[in-house]
Amino acid sequence: MLANLCLCRSGYDDAFMAQLEGNLNPFFQAMCRAQTLQIPHKRSSMISLDSIRRDPRWRDPNLHEVISMLRHPMDPVKSNAAAYLQHLCYENDLIKQEVRQLNGVPILVELLDHPKAEVHRKACGALRNISYGKDHNNKMAIKSCDGIQALVRLLRKSSSMEVKELATGTLWNLSSHEPLKMTIINQGLQTLTDEIIIPHSGWRRRDSVDASKPLSAEWTTVFKNTTGCLRNVSSDGAEARQRLRESEGLVAALLHALQSAVINKDADNKSVENCVCILRNLSYHVHKEIPGAERFQEPHAVHLMRTVGHQKKKNEPECCAGKRPKEEWFSQGWKNGFMERKYSTLDLPKCAELIKGLDLLYQPEVVRLYLSLLTCSHNHNTLEAAAGALQNLAAGHWAWSSFIRATVRKEKGLPVLVELLRSDVDKVVRAVAIALRNLAIDRRNKDLIGNYALRDLVANLPCGQQHPVKNLEGDTVVSVLNTIYEIITDNPENARVFIQGHAVQKLVAINKSSQSARETKAASHVLQTIWAYKELRHILTKAGWNKSHFK
Repeated sequence: MLANLCLCRSGYDDAFMAQLEGNLNPFFQAMCRAQTLQIPHKRSSMISLDSIRRDPRWRDPNLHEVISMLRHPMDPVKSNAAAYLQHLCYENDLIKQEVRQLNGVPILVELLDHPKAEVHRKACGALRNISYGKDHNNKMAIKSCDGIQALVRLLRKSSSMEVKELATGTLWNLSSHEPLKMTIINQGLQTLTDEIIIPHSGWRRRDSVDASKPLSAEWTTVFKNTTGCLRNVSSDGAEARQRLRESEGLVAALLHALQSAVINKDADNKSVENCVCILRNLSYHVHKEIPGAERFQEPHAVHLMRTVGHQKKKNEPECCAGKRPKEEWFSQGWKNGFMERKYSTLDLPKCAELIKGLDLLYQPEVVRLYLSLLTCSHNHNTLEAAAGALQNLAAGHWAWSSFIRATVRKEKGLPVLVELLRSDVDKVVRAVAIALRNLAIDRRNKDLIGNYALRDLVANLPCGQQHPVKNLEGDTVVSVLNTIYEIITDNPENARVFIQGHAVQKLVAINKSSQSARETKAASHVLQTIWAYKELRHILTKAGWNKSHFK
């Protein structure tokens, strides 16, 4: 770094320079001399530190001297000192700690508002390196001197792509610390959305030839940094999720970026992973958290997806009273679809309104997008997040989740998910298993999953003392057991398929030998449910099982 650092001329008074150089380390004296070095016929001159190091007085400046130079009256000295700090702090936690203890962080934050691009760029680079890593004290030090606000201001005012990369990279680092997430949302969310997410997603930009055609996303470093930052803050809880859902243009821009990734067969990059993870997080508890969600809850008496052929009685209240236009449209879809005896031929409602904002999160149309990602991506994190988004959208007993569950079936999504149960990646198997459990709330889905997924679910279970085919974590084994429980509950035919697949042996082994109380409890629930089907006991006893195995 030092050997390659070069310095450009700037016009300073010779007398001032002579007075100044007497108090400086040779390193910084060389910097100052470089500012006034004149070479005829050239606009600027360069001086290499290789020649400086030949000076017998040469020594590397200590950290205190470097930090003091951040307040130097000469802008080139400020920028070079900041650049040297950036170099020193790269993957060096001890230096970062010392910079913080010497109060270098507030000075660097102050330089973010410096009018000279070279100065605020180098200061931002130093802060990015200081903020990286597991030492959250450095992150808190930046926040404590209003560094987040300064970074957001810099992002708004700078047109330099390099500066934007540094600023968003620093915010991404800061967003990994829980106490800073809401601060970033409060001070920077809309700027990040307006300045980075929307422009780089291609959502509002149009093709120069066909004005009706939006452009594809640009997978720039700035976009990757920003989506990484929003991915982190979107996991902070209900308030954070709702703030992101309500950020104008954010959901639409993220969905557009993913659509362009699918169309262009570019679904494995980090930005796509970040986008899916944000949407997965924003879909969590959407059936509870969006304003007015209670208007679309399933009627307590219906639960049609659990009960075949139930029809509305005359004295049952309408599911939505005092309806506004969207609710009238929705209620009509409910009556035309869910109230029919043939629930497997559900017709989705048609909406004349333009769907926008957070409503886009749970439209049945997003199912196709997530299924496309599950089909074309090889990124395990993207697969986990896409399955997790479907898992979240299919959860709960509100009408939209019923539409989502039916749409997954109509879009031939169940075989896509079942195939992913064969993955060797623990987190993918877990997300898919939970998604299938929620999808099985739909009665028709439950039948299909019972016929085609039980074998793969059972294959993911350990078998007593034998070495498992996959080394799955305990949480994943519990998720698989809970999915099996959902599939066989109120469905003796699925339980029969389960028994015929020689799966009881695995459950009994888990129940007897597992070191995990959660695994034992989940296996016990499945065993008890199977034994409760009296019509299946003759099959069990014929195979050598008795009541004691199912306690």
